[in-house]
Amino acid sequence: MDQRGLVERAQRGDHDAFAVLASASIARLDAAARLILRDGELARDAVQEAMVRSWRDLPTLRDVDRFDAWLRRILVNACYAEARRRRRWANNIRVLPADGPAAPDDLATVLDRDRLDRRFRRLPSQQAAIFVLHHYVGLTLPEIADELGVPLGTVKSRLHYATQALRSALDADARTAPSTERLA
Repeated sequence: MDQRGLVERAQRGDHDAFAVLASASIARLDAAARLILRDGELARDAVQEAMVRSWRDLPTLRDVDRFDAWLRRILVNACYAEARRRRRWANNIRVLPADGPAAPDDLATVLDRDRLDRRFRRLPSQQAAIFVLHHYVGLTLPEIADELGVPLGTVKSRLHYATQALRSALDADARTAPSTERLA
């Protein structure tokens, strides 16, 4: 059955149809939430909250062809809520298990990725969400504006400031960090 049919069945309360829709989108939602929040546990919470909200609010979805965009918007709002909660509980430090690299990395690449990740964690969640939706999910700026219900200028501004913050952090780190030759 096509997605449109599944959405219509789920809107009428069909749990199995919703389970198929959820399983088809859960990996994409989890990946986007992890990129926005930079924390696996918070991302799982945001995805779970998005799934609960989408099931509860599915009967109010007017355009079944926009299900994916509607679901992403719910996810982004859930990520915003998790980010606000994280700020309230900022004293709780979490140590995430380190996944080994797929291929051996040289020290410079690891340091650059670490610097970028540290700076990305400091971005406001609204900027991080737009950065992820544009650069990871591949949405155009007008699509992001439409999905999030914000003006196009706001999307452009948030993307600009996120990009500038990441660039300036990397530039500052490059000027102050010891060279990789001395670390090796």
